[in-house]
Amino acid sequence: MSNFHIMPGMLEIKHLRTLSAIRDTGTLMEAAELLHVTQSALSHQLRHLESRLGVPLLSRRTRPARLTTAGLRIVALADDILPRLRATQLELQKLAAGRTGRLYLAIECHSCFQWLMPALDAFRQDWPDVSLDLSAAFSFAPLPALVRGDLDVVITSDPLALEHVEYLPLFRYELVLAVASSSPLAMHRYIVPEQLADQVLITYPVERTRMDIFNYFLDPADTEPAEVRKAELTPVIAQLVASRRGVAALPNWALTEYLQHGWLNVCHLGQQGVWRTLFAAVRQEDVDADYIQAFIRQARETCFASLSGIRKADRPADDGLLQTQTPVTS
Repeated sequence: MSNFHIMPGMLEIKHLRTLSAIRDTGTLMEAAELLHVTQSALSHQLRHLESRLGVPLLSRRTRPARLTTAGLRIVALADDILPRLRATQLELQKLAAGRTGRLYLAIECHSCFQWLMPALDAFRQDWPDVSLDLSAAFSFAPLPALVRGDLDVVITSDPLALEHVEYLPLFRYELVLAVASSSPLAMHRYIVPEQLADQVLITYPVERTRMDIFNYFLDPADTEPAEVRKAELTPVIAQLVASRRGVAALPNWALTEYLQHGWLNVCHLGQQGVWRTLFAAVRQEDVDADYIQAFIRQARETCFASLSGIRKADRPADDGLLQTQTPVTS
């Protein structure tokens, strides 16, 4: 017998089910009952498929009928595909009911782990069928990845005007300057940019263009710190500041536990302070998904229950216009 080749478009899901049913039951009559069709309809389907493939699938000279080598090849394919098909259909049914999905997150905020991990733990208990993953987006551009579909939510305070992306506000916070309690700066309620000209500024390892202390305080005043030093962890930054190795601009809520020890003081950045909004960026097509909305609610609930000094934020306009960027389309 010649090699068995299946031409594209010849095999359909119903054929896989038919051959699988014949293998499982041993007779055309029982297979027809299992598939809820008549025996004549099943025989007609089988002969039609054999004609299209040009090879017999069933040896009708034996009792009970026996699948040929070609028929067994199709059954092997059915054993691989049909379970995956059923699993996918079940997932789609859950998706339609809003109980399952994918929630791949990235954060642009080093301090966000403080509230995000408890929020995700609470979310996971209520939505066990949603696949979760978390990335720290400090070495790649997360918003273009969101547009491409690699991510589902990006936590950011730097919204860009991207097509098909919506920014859901989580809360507003004040960016403050952490100084050692023994520093001369500690006596000031607020500072002006020029007072940082002789200071070492300790920052997270983030590009300067993404740092609020530069974008909203130093650069508008054309002022540079004496030096910039980088550290990855908030506790390390707090220790460096406490030992008078420098100063650091951090969200007010991220400093609460360190202020309790008396090591640090905070100063407002300017008389009015620098207030920012933290957003959850989501593709517009996913905004109304039940599990996305549930995550946003849980995040807000966790934040307002555990963070000090934050305010409600109702709309992106709280921070002025979104930054503009050429829309990402790929």
